[in-house]
Order: sequence, then structure tokens, then C-alpha cells
Amino acid sequence: MVTKPRRTESKRYGYARVSTTGQTLDAQLEQLAVAGCSKIYEEQASGRKISRKELMRLLDQLKPSDELMVTRIDRLARSTLDLFAIIKRVEDAGARFRSLAEPWADTSTSGGRLMLAILGGLADVERDMIVNRTQEGRKAAKARGAVFGRPHSLTDLQKGEARARYAAGEIISDLARSYNVGEGTIARICRGVQRKAGRVRRTRAEIEAERAESATEK
Repeated sequence: MVTKPRRTESKRYGYARVSTTGQTLDAQLEQLAVAGCSKIYEEQASGRKISRKELMRLLDQLKPSDELMVTRIDRLARSTLDLFAIIKRVEDAGARFRSLAEPWADTSTSGGRLMLAILGGLADVERDMIVNRTQEGRKAAKARGAVFGRPHSLTDLQKGEARARYAAGEIISDLARSYNVGEGTIARICRGVQRKAGRVRRTRAEIEAERAESATEK
């Protein structure tokens, strides 16, 4: 006797979102419940953010034949690029997407699949525009003298002092605490510095005691 694999029942998930605390989800929740959503994920977040916690949880739950439903497309995303990325993930899971307010936004229909293809093209155009704007902005900023990249943790004067103290025998952990930076930062700054022979490891307490003694003698 051949046992057929058990067929899992498809589920219809709803996603409701508002941007600010003053808005209410009630109308969306009611519409999604009437449309037959077995579970509705609620979120208060900007539509410009694709990394929304509840949306990510919903997308992770999707299985083949499941359906993701929203009341309007703008509840899911604000840009073509983000919308395409989300719907593509729904499609990759073998699930469907549908918007109640936009009948054409239904990936189970030929019109909906055409919409997905058009969205993909528009997303490519939008991505190129963003890259071009970013590059133009960087060029303009550089022309004005802006410096990009992570700011240095220590000034050149502090780096020189750290190298001198390291060469004199202070250990990296003490130097890092002294300048309030990571030990890796000090290790990179002091790379290649020759330490005094016979005093390869002095504690901070020893250094401070030596300085105090030197000051007293003066």
C-alpha cells in the first residue's frame, strides 16, 4: 500500500499597518477578517522600511498555496522597489498576493503575473536612479571637501602618544582603557612599534607610580 503525502491546508494571512500612533487599524482588521484571513499581522511602522518585524514574521510563515492579503498596496510598501522585493519573496515561497482595493493586484491571475513582471522592470529603473543619485551626491560632496568613511577614534597626537607609551612598556589593554577605545584599535595603531628591551609588560599602576615618583623628584 502506497501512502500519499499528506496535503497541508493553505492559509490566508492578512497584513495591516499604520504609520503613526494616532491612526487606527480597525478598518483594515475588519476588511481582512471579512475577506477570510485566518490570521492578521498588525504593525505600526513606516511603509518605507522593508525590515518590519511583523511583516518579516508573516513572510517567514508562508507556504505553497498560502495567500498574503492587504487592504491596499500602500499598506505593504511605499516604493516600487520595496513592493517588488516583498511580492517576489511571496512568489518564491509558492504563495499568492492579493490587494482588496486593487483587483489587478492578484498574483494568482494572468493580469497579476503581468503586474509582477512590470513591477520588476520598474524596480530596476528605480534602483538605477537611486544608484545614480547617490553617486552624484557623493561627487558633489567630495567637491565641497566632505570626507567619507568612519571617523578616526584618536587624533594624530593621541596616536603618537599611544605609540610612545606602548614602546615604553605599557600594555594594550591599559592603553585602550586610557583612550576609551577597543584593544584592536590600539593594536593597529601600535603595529610595528619596537618596545624597550627588558620592560615588555608594565601595568598601568606601575606607569602611574613611576610618573608620580618622577614628579616628586622634580
